[in-house]
Amino acid sequence: MNSNRLPVIIILLAVVLVVVYSSIFVVNAREQAIVVRFGQIQSVKTEPGIYFKLPLAFMDADRVQIVEKQALRFDLDNIRVQVRGGSTFDVDAFVIYDIKDVRKFRETVSGDREAAEARLRTQLDSSLRRVYGLRDFDAALSDERVAMMLEVRDDLHGDAENLGINIQDVRIRRTDLTQQVAPQTYGRMRAERLAEAELLRAQGTEEGQRRRAIADRQVVEFTAEAQRDAEIIRGQGDAERNRIFADSFGKNPAFFEFYRSMAAYSTALSSQDTTLVLSPNSEFFRYFDNPAGTMPPAPPQTTAPLAPSN
Repeated sequence: MNSNRLPVIIILLAVVLVVVYSSIFVVNAREQAIVVRFGQIQSVKTEPGIYFKLPLAFMDADRVQIVEKQALRFDLDNIRVQVRGGSTFDVDAFVIYDIKDVRKFRETVSGDREAAEARLRTQLDSSLRRVYGLRDFDAALSDERVAMMLEVRDDLHGDAENLGINIQDVRIRRTDLTQQVAPQTYGRMRAERLAEAELLRAQGTEEGQRRRAIADRQVVEFTAEAQRDAEIIRGQGDAERNRIFADSFGKNPAFFEFYRSMAAYSTALSSQDTTLVLSPNSEFFRYFDNPAGTMPPAPPQTTAPLAPSN
């Protein structure tokens, strides 16, 4: 009798294990779970842990749909956009997002990530074309590119929120000129840079001439000031010299006369080509043969006899 019950017990245990196993599901830290019962959302599990549900999902009792909780990414490659002015770019971009509202995500796209990304990719394409079309050629290659990415992100925000998705970031990975317009665009950029270089060169030349003019004027002013100061100092020196001479003359007139005569001899007789036609009794030679400076007596003057009168 016992041997006949053993298979039944084993079958019952197996059924119990299957029922228990099908009633348990695990949600890890990178996942969210949606419990669907007969096509309707029964509950949403956003925290990691072990949860229970009705068994026998094949009877459409309770089914569990796992949705990613971590940040996700999708790319939009090689789209051609036109900027204001007619130039065209080949652009690659990508979007970083996460599923914020799992219930709304299930209700709008049945929890299908690919369907949600397809809708966002269409909106991203449209937004990139609009943002580039409002700007000039240089904007996509300048610091304004950050503002462009923020504007695209704001454009995506409304549609993404309707899908239960939060847009974390939008990045433009590549912006290249198309082969058709690249030579003309590079030529125009080169011409603009050459013109800018010429302008800077002209401004530098003008600034150099201005500074040289200032330097020349300052040289003239400094030279004039130096000459003025030199004349003042020279005048002060001459005045001091004359004062010293005057004091010397007052203290010893004879010595002063002797010194002046020696200075005159040095000046007059310094050159070998100097020729003087003077009388030996000239005042100029008073110290030449006589250190005392006394003049020799003048020769007696003779008067001619008067002619007899008739």
